[in-house]
Amino acid sequence: MARTKILILGGSFAGLQIARHLRDFMDSEAAEITVVDRKTDLLFIPNILLELFEGKDPNASLLLSVPPLLEKDGSRFIQAEVLGIDPDKKLVEILPCERPGSASEHLPYDYLVIALGNRLAFDKIEGFAEHGHTVTDSFSGNKLRHYLYDGGYKGGPIAIGSARFHQGSRGQLDFIPVSLAACEGPSLETAFSLAAWLEEQEKGGAKNITMFTPAKRIAEDAGEKVVDQLLDMAGNMGFGYKHDLQDILRLTGEGIEFANGESIEAELKIIFPDWVPHAFLKGLSISDEEGFVITNRQMRNPDHPEVFAAGDAAAATVPKLGSIGHHQSFIVSRQIAREMGFLDTEAADEELYNPEVICYGDMGNRKGFYIHSNSWYGGQTQLLKTGRFYYDLKVGFKAAYFALGGKVPHWQWKMGTWMGDTI
Repeated sequence: MARTKILILGGSFAGLQIARHLRDFMDSEAAEITVVDRKTDLLFIPNILLELFEGKDPNASLLLSVPPLLEKDGSRFIQAEVLGIDPDKKLVEILPCERPGSASEHLPYDYLVIALGNRLAFDKIEGFAEHGHTVTDSFSGNKLRHYLYDGGYKGGPIAIGSARFHQGSRGQLDFIPVSLAACEGPSLETAFSLAAWLEEQEKGGAKNITMFTPAKRIAEDAGEKVVDQLLDMAGNMGFGYKHDLQDILRLTGEGIEFANGESIEAELKIIFPDWVPHAFLKGLSISDEEGFVITNRQMRNPDHPEVFAAGDAAAATVPKLGSIGHHQSFIVSRQIAREMGFLDTEAADEELYNPEVICYGDMGNRKGFYIHSNSWYGGQTQLLKTGRFYYDLKVGFKAAYFALGGKVPHWQWKMGTWMGDTI
């Protein structure tokens, strides 16, 4: 009997988690699980700032090799770029990218999981290459690290914030609001931790920094109560704040110009861009008008039920937040197990997509913040806490993630949320 082919596009947080959790339900005799990613290493992006402000290269401690983990599970890894998907023929076109000059190939599937993340559209921001910084990968983290530590920064004003996010609407779940920023937790975390570093280095502090957002309120997905608390705290610390700027028009040597006609003077400009789908997803029957993959609460596409999505590639992932991707990964692995007869319907549907904003952020000086909120989706929870304990939770999660090889049990994630809520 032919083995069921499960093809997972993307080997980062969501894709790796799904591949490994599927093996809790089925062995390699029942299913051929293949993960495709252009990189062999997962970069633990949430902790880049922690390394950066200690003067360390993120590549030295934040890379997790994916192929050995999959090999141990009896699954397969292919290092390749994804070029296209044909949902009707159930084929994915890939280009092996281990060495230049490869020929493209096609991979068939019975079940397809799209967990490719997204493109960060820095190339759409005029002047970013010449005048901008960010912390979204090891290259940019190291660029900012050298700028700060090697004398590039002269002590002038700093602006930190987001470009506008373009969210699709076709097929969207009715409880998902429209967001003007993809995820603003990183803006807050960068501002707080950079202010602490400036004070430590005797180069200024929060008074140097202006936080900005294209939306009416920064981090609006955290809920009005939490945002009010954050803004009160930031104001008391001396941060500047600009909102409702619509979008970034351009970066210059002197600062940032915005679509609403305003500008911010800034020597250092730290930007989080629009998060856009991979180009080959746009125009497919499984995608919305922007190219994000449409799903129901089982994280499966309504028109092609053999296609699932998790993480930033999914239209329902708003904001583009790691905790939401983790929740979706748990759902996807159990839904596929149900489809293959390894889990009953009641157990598989015990937990469907019900998003919450859960965010651990660094504030510098071994202090962190913790946000837990579902009010943006109609719930009642709005919680903000700060202190050493939440920094320790953030550091501890990275240690657990590496020790477990990217396979974090759902109960452990829920225990972390319980600890954040109650301690």
